[in-house]
Amino acid sequence: MYNIAVIGGDGTGPEVVREGIKVLKSAGDKFTIKFDFHYYDFGGDRYLKTGDTLPDTAITELKQYDAIYLGAIGHPDVKPGILETGILLKLRFTLDQYINLRPIKLYPNVETPLANKGPEDIDFIVVRENTEGLYCSIGGFLKKGTPDEVATQEMVNTRKGVERCIRYAFEATRKRNKKKTLTLCAKTNVLTYAHDLWWRVFMEVSKEYTDIKPEYAHVDATTMWMVKNPEWFDVIVTTNMFGDIITDLGAMIQGGMGIAAGGNINPEGVSMFEPIGGSAPKYTGKNIINPLAAIFAAQMMLDVLGEEQAARAIEESAVKTISRMKSMAAGKMGFTTTEIGDMVADGV
Repeated sequence: MYNIAVIGGDGTGPEVVREGIKVLKSAGDKFTIKFDFHYYDFGGDRYLKTGDTLPDTAITELKQYDAIYLGAIGHPDVKPGILETGILLKLRFTLDQYINLRPIKLYPNVETPLANKGPEDIDFIVVRENTEGLYCSIGGFLKKGTPDEVATQEMVNTRKGVERCIRYAFEATRKRNKKKTLTLCAKTNVLTYAHDLWWRVFMEVSKEYTDIKPEYAHVDATTMWMVKNPEWFDVIVTTNMFGDIITDLGAMIQGGMGIAAGGNINPEGVSMFEPIGGSAPKYTGKNIINPLAAIFAAQMMLDVLGEEQAARAIEESAVKTISRMKSMAAGKMGFTTTEIGDMVADGV
């Protein structure tokens, strides 16, 4: 029995989560896995009614679950930053979800903007540090709103935070067991303090993983190679800010936000899984949004929970469903949101 907290969130979030839960229940029936889903209304609508984003009491409650399944956060009537900071970042930081895991995988029958590249070329993982770096909100303003205004934002890198992220990445590379190559993506030639720490820890830890080849690439070179030679990569480990940027590039080369999923992982605690595409409010209630990213997020959740056989079955069924679709874009898929969920659920 897995107790799962469900946060449908904003816009199309509840719609895609509904399809993911449908698929989870189907996998549960086949592989004798039971789920107890508990629903929460955190998001823009609640904030507009109550002024609350995520109460501290909710954090205490969420710590008791096996995982969190999130639909989307983002409301057109709420100023950008309020929900993202008050819900997403608060969850990541207070639950110490120090790994952001993003598979970048192109499936057959999915179009990529990269010429002459196919599924055999685009299949890697990005391990992003998720609770430090420039996202710690350390900084401030001086003389705000004047011609002499100064704004500062400090980058925080602790040895503990860096090392646990790098160790996770080495373990993920070993478990993946493909090219067995781990690439550190940083900017050591400019960020000579913070990223020197990353480089030193990376090389020290690599000595314990003699079966894994350690490589290094500046972040600007990484973005070029992700476009020109994505087949070079197996697993990339990187900082919070750089990971935020290169994973969105990764989502585009794997076919777009409609198919990209991610996990915010605490290996010793509660992890959270979500589609990457956002709330897409203009499609709300039309039954035309692509639910595959949410379904892949559910699949990732099962994999992290140790239900690897069920996770594989979901992925295989999703791939079969993709082969029947006309497009990954909302309204152009050839099927409705619920029909795609039904096809994946029936094929598990």
